[in-house]
Amino acid sequence: MPNALCVDPDEGARNDTVAVLEDLGVTVTACPDLGTAVDELDAPFDCVVSEFELPDGTGLDLLSTLREQQPDAAFVLFTDADPDTIDASASTGAVSEFVPKDSPNAHHRLADLVQHTVAFRTQTAYPLPDDESERVAALDAYRPVLAAVEPTFDRLTTLAGSLLDAPMTAIGIIDDREQEFPACYGVDFDVFPREETVCTYALLEPGVTAISDLSDDPRFAGNEGLEAHELRAYASAKLTTPDGRIVGTFCAYDRVPREWTDDDCDRLESLAAEAMEVLELHRRLHEAGDASLPDRDGRGALTAPGGEREDPSEQEP
Repeated sequence: MPNALCVDPDEGARNDTVAVLEDLGVTVTACPDLGTAVDELDAPFDCVVSEFELPDGTGLDLLSTLREQQPDAAFVLFTDADPDTIDASASTGAVSEFVPKDSPNAHHRLADLVQHTVAFRTQTAYPLPDDESERVAALDAYRPVLAAVEPTFDRLTTLAGSLLDAPMTAIGIIDDREQEFPACYGVDFDVFPREETVCTYALLEPGVTAISDLSDDPRFAGNEGLEAHELRAYASAKLTTPDGRIVGTFCAYDRVPREWTDDDCDRLESLAAEAMEVLELHRRLHEAGDASLPDRDGRGALTAPGGEREDPSEQEP
């Protein structure tokens, strides 16, 4: 479901705008000022509708922050302000649209505009999970600990290569636009746009995704990234949070076509579950204000909530 942020210091006007947006099937977060709105930008939005004059700034100040944090989001000024007083050149990026509140059928125009911009934004070059907004929001809780888990992830990807007899393995984290790889074995991946990754499609498939020959799949025909890394066979299991949100994948690759066995898929699922447990433990420690405690060989042993030190990578996958 699309998400919108509505910012207006006038409670009555704000409630009217929220009602218009909700009638479109949009989930709306409403707030009265710039500071609150900026705080809300930690969550992803498809569209922001804002009054120009805010108690602690302007709608253009909000637009500037929006362009830094969510450059693809649509922005609409829905305002009583005189257009001549609005200096759009002072903001980072242009105002997507401007709708005067006192214009004829203002709410109808706003509804049409938001409906169009949201529909355009969601017409991506790749399919999206039904819970895409919630999935991306869930990922934010794990971002502060991604660097801390890299040593353990490195060991898990190395182990995966041995268990699956796979020349290349990787753990990928998928946000709303890109896939990044905290750990790789046998290959060195950079950050990739979502539309260029196989994992984007794996998000929508139940269980383990196993493709014996990527060159035979029309979804990936002419994919230069796959060709550059000589990727022919692909299998991945999902990194799923305790709340059921998929934040990434544990992948295995081969340079030649390959039939992935049931044992391969089971091992990959176990490794993905292990990686997610590592992420979740680090998240809980981070939120509790604790830190990762390196052991003598630098393997990053952890202090578990009960006080015992453990290294999750030493558990059997």
